[in-house]
Amino acid sequence: MLRQTLLVAATVMALSACGDREAERQAAAAAQAAVIEQEADALAQKYDSAVASSDWDMARIHGVALVSQYPQSSAAARIEPALEAVKAKAVSAREQRRMEALWDYAQVAAKGGTQRSASILSQAPVDVDGSGAKPVQLVFRDHPEWKRSSYLVLQASDFARACYKSCSVTVVADGAPPRRMAAHRPDTDEATAMFIDDNKALWRLLRKTKVVSIEFPVKAGGTRTAVFETGGLDGSQMPGWD
Repeated sequence: MLRQTLLVAATVMALSACGDREAERQAAAAAQAAVIEQEADALAQKYDSAVASSDWDMARIHGVALVSQYPQSSAAARIEPALEAVKAKAVSAREQRRMEALWDYAQVAAKGGTQRSASILSQAPVDVDGSGAKPVQLVFRDHPEWKRSSYLVLQASDFARACYKSCSVTVVADGAPPRRMAAHRPDTDEATAMFIDDNKALWRLLRKTKVVSIEFPVKAGGTRTAVFETGGLDGSQMPGWD
């Protein structure tokens, strides 16, 4: 009888100990889950803040970290459906910054006020006379005396002689049908430049397109084409042009 009593007591103690260990395990698991949710929520707050401010690069970084580090969290479940769209916006934002950096803006003192300019180099150099490929520059200029103008600048050779009177260039914007625009080469040796006469139309075109190609006649014969990635043009740098 005593033996049976001792056996029952030992069994009860063992079960009690097992119960305690299971309770401890569950409590530890719950505590760990709470920590995970707390850390996930902290990342989610950073993600939400970046989305609210349209900082898509930071939103992507925080969102990817959240989903990869805390995949089972409620915060990850909440943001994951929109994460691919955020990633796409981050790529688009980086591309926009790259295109914006292609433009160079300048302000210099000039007779009667300030000359402003916006210029960009061709996407790839162009060989206009067989001497080797060199960049072609496109410039928008606002001069207090000479007013507004747009023109191409060559680093070598020259435009066709016929352009000293008048000629035309062919402009293609984002693959749209080509359009002809009147142009002329000033009869001066100060710069190898050819003006595109309708600067307003050219400016408006570039303000709503990403890639523009301009085909122009050259002294060596025939035409050449310069391609410009124009999508980053900042209208605020040239007041009154938009």
